[in-house]
Amino acid sequence: MAGRLDAATPSDRDRAVDALRTLAILGVVLGHWLVTALVADGGALRTASPLRDMPWLAPISWVFQTLAVFFLVGGHVATKGYTSARTRGTTYGEWLRTRLSRLFHPVAALLVLWAVTTAGLLATGVGMDTVHTLLKLALSPLWFLLVFAALTAATPLLMRLNPLWPLAVVLHVDLIRFGLGGPSWLGWVNLAAGWLVPYTLGAAWTRGELDRRRAGWLLLAGGGVATVVLVTWAGYPTSMVGVPGAAVSNLNPPTLAAVTFGLAQCGLALLLRAPLRRAMRRPMAWAAVALVNLSAMTVFLWHQTALMATTATGLAVGRLPGLHTAPESLEWMAVRVAWLPVFALVLMVCWAAFHGYEKGGHSRAARGSRVVRVQRPSETARDGAARHA
Repeated sequence: MAGRLDAATPSDRDRAVDALRTLAILGVVLGHWLVTALVADGGALRTASPLRDMPWLAPISWVFQTLAVFFLVGGHVATKGYTSARTRGTTYGEWLRTRLSRLFHPVAALLVLWAVTTAGLLATGVGMDTVHTLLKLALSPLWFLLVFAALTAATPLLMRLNPLWPLAVVLHVDLIRFGLGGPSWLGWVNLAAGWLVPYTLGAAWTRGELDRRRAGWLLLAGGGVATVVLVTWAGYPTSMVGVPGAAVSNLNPPTLAAVTFGLAQCGLALLLRAPLRRAMRRPMAWAAVALVNLSAMTVFLWHQTALMATTATGLAVGRLPGLHTAPESLEWMAVRVAWLPVFALVLMVCWAAFHGYEKGGHSRAARGSRVVRVQRPSETARDGAARHA
């Protein structure tokens, strides 16, 4: 089957783009599973993080906070797709509807399930604090979708925007917030400006401005040095994800340190393009990447639900280590790693139940995948069968 999938993939498809998207999604999922703890405290559940009690584990967040790579790839794919659509005569409205439908089709199922779950929990006497904790985790991926959708809608305006402009906005916002004692709400300007930086880098990729390896090295070195300076001498948190109880989060809203760290990640992603293209020539490797891409939004939306379903089911047995206990030691981390296959199994159950919504139902899914679609009128019957598979 991997061989058929490989043969049905268009020869001009840049498989490195799909590989980078897969790495970005898996980074977010594994990062959440490793540093998000639901601690059983009496009859309630509260969130905790090993990064709070063991701050020296912050490098974990450097590896798994991969949102900048997702916005880089998203900007590249959106600008390339919009240019192609305009060439074919497709209107902006038609293009945008198609893009947004892929993002929001699976959301309805998530919202319905959690609306029913919330009503059931409240009806059985579960405390409001526990319900709030669960809802916040379950629906937290939606902030990403809203920001990504807004940037997607603005793609025609962003195609020529230099990434230095949104970077300058982030710099001035942080200068006012942290240097001049400005209002904290001003930081939410960075929710758009911060993610505009990698998104517009993706547009620069489409324009061919990042094809040389020098661009990747400059971003990696410049972003890395800037992040070290900001963390070491400017007082920014070391962790690149939010830590419960911390006064400042690098991610909520994005800070200058998160953006410079994202620049370093984007540089590394650009340098990895050639090795990933070589790796994706192997049918098994490409099949794995293609399948993750076909289920990208389902995996992203439901991975927190898989974590909470495992935690809730485990409570029937008792307080299990690494699942309901406080993340205060390396022992907890070792046990949590052992739980990862269980989370993955529950996520596969969620995938089986809700993957159809990502494709808008069986009728659309039956048409075949964009990842492996060969848009040539002279396709053979064998290629059609492989594409359907």
